[in-house]
Amino acid sequence: MLSLKKSLAVLKKTNALVEGHFVLSSGLHSNQYIQCAKLLSYPNHAKKICISLSKKIKKKFKNIDLILSPAVGGIVIGYEIGRLLKKETIFCERVKGRFNLRRGFSIKKNSKVLIVEDVITTGKSALECSKLVKKFKAKDIGFACLIDRSGKKKIKIKSNQIVSQVKINVPTYNKKNIPEFLKKIPTTSPGSKRLK
Repeated sequence: MLSLKKSLAVLKKTNALVEGHFVLSSGLHSNQYIQCAKLLSYPNHAKKICISLSKKIKKKFKNIDLILSPAVGGIVIGYEIGRLLKKETIFCERVKGRFNLRRGFSIKKNSKVLIVEDVITTGKSALECSKLVKKFKAKDIGFACLIDRSGKKKIKIKSNQIVSQVKINVPTYNKKNIPEFLKKIPTTSPGSKRLK
């Protein structure tokens, strides 16, 4: 398995982890930003991280029937983990603001479902996936992600339910408590949630 140090080096090399002054989609400010799509644009680097994550998943979760990922960020990661673990893999999409299965996908009753994401921050998407699993009378057995940046945030997923390749604490600040060093750096607003 890849060490934390080597994993962080890969993220930095692919510009999936960058430093600057970022205004996040939540409105909070941060000196670091994570964009897993940048990692995925380098398949050979992403492969190393996904292989390592798949080994961690095998150790933690013994019986997986299905992998479910939220669109769009989790699709490629879910697919790759499914390929490595030789498991059926599907994704859910937002329809009128809620995750639903489309494209003929379904979840069999009583199946054991692993929810796979690119990044878990607040756990909102992961928990929405969990609700979808329960709607089909199946069981979510836990969560896996490339990067767990939930840190000390109030998150409704227990940390022992999440398997991640990298656990990182990215500090965030509201407008009133931005540190002086960060105020000196011009802001960037990354991410896709603001796109219309």
